[in-house]
Amino acid sequence: MKDLEKIPSFTIDHEKLKRGIYVSRKDQVGDEILTTFDIRMKEPNREPVINNAELHTIEHLGATYLRNDPEYKDKIIYFGPMGCRTGNYLVMQGDLDSKDIVELMKNTFAFIRDFEGEIPGTTAKDCGNYLDHNLDMAKYEAKKFYDEVLDNITEENLVYPS
Repeated sequence: MKDLEKIPSFTIDHEKLKRGIYVSRKDQVGDEILTTFDIRMKEPNREPVINNAELHTIEHLGATYLRNDPEYKDKIIYFGPMGCRTGNYLVMQGDLDSKDIVELMKNTFAFIRDFEGEIPGTTAKDCGNYLDHNLDMAKYEAKKFYDEVLDNITEENLVYPS
């Protein structure tokens, strides 16, 4: 296939991208708008990426929290890791902006940061790679993101760089 169109996420200047919450795309699906958020926990190519085990745990805890949130649970479509391991994608029903989900992300990452007990969905029956988890490091990464980004979020952490 020649002359493939570059997909939108590859047009973002990753050399300028900060940690934050960004609208990655909006898609019309029938009568609904789906908003995909880039929940960027690491500065691309400038910080070490998140290891698979803790990213997997963040996925399990984040998805569990989001799908149980009383206000947003019916709007959550997907929460999961980026292939580059610098963050997660969150897909939600609705025509939303980054600022609309700041409190939801604070609550989600506080839940991960403070989580104690057995990680949901970590049995061989429930998960395709159930042994690959790291709760302590997931909590560390969630706390770092919360303290350094979410707790004092600014416009530069909410709008993609131009």
